[in-house]
Amino acid sequence: MDSQGEMPSPTDSMEEKLLFLQENLSNFVKQYSLPIIESALVISKYINILLNELEKKATMENEILPLEITEPRAIIEGVKAPKIEDFPLDKLMQNIDQDRMDIFDTIIRTIINGSEIPFVNAIMLLRDWEGIIRTQLAKSTSPGHLFSPLELDDGF
Repeated sequence: MDSQGEMPSPTDSMEEKLLFLQENLSNFVKQYSLPIIESALVISKYINILLNELEKKATMENEILPLEITEPRAIIEGVKAPKIEDFPLDKLMQNIDQDRMDIFDTIIRTIINGSEIPFVNAIMLLRDWEGIIRTQLAKSTSPGHLFSPLELDDGF
């Protein structure tokens, strides 16, 4: 959407499309205090969907995708990630807000498809989100922390 709230057209610049996606994701996360765990689940889902499609195309073309697309970014040094068994996964999944996650999911899908953002560009933007999420997940020391709102810097 531009300043009047309209989604960018497929003919708009890539910068405009990605900025629109970024702004909508950031606004939703801030407005609804989207928890880290819910953000992680949705962003991870989309990275996997887009990456699977890119890998299929790369295989058909006998190409190799660069690591910056296929691999998550490193977590900030000095942050020790808790082990997954430290958190009761069943209880965590019972406490997520599926409706809120569906809205976040719809925002991503609608903007990527409606603006015709190439998968490579979408993955790179989502990898930025993944880096922030993974760092905050790694700093979580209890299951309750996973339900803290995702913190985004002002300029993000």
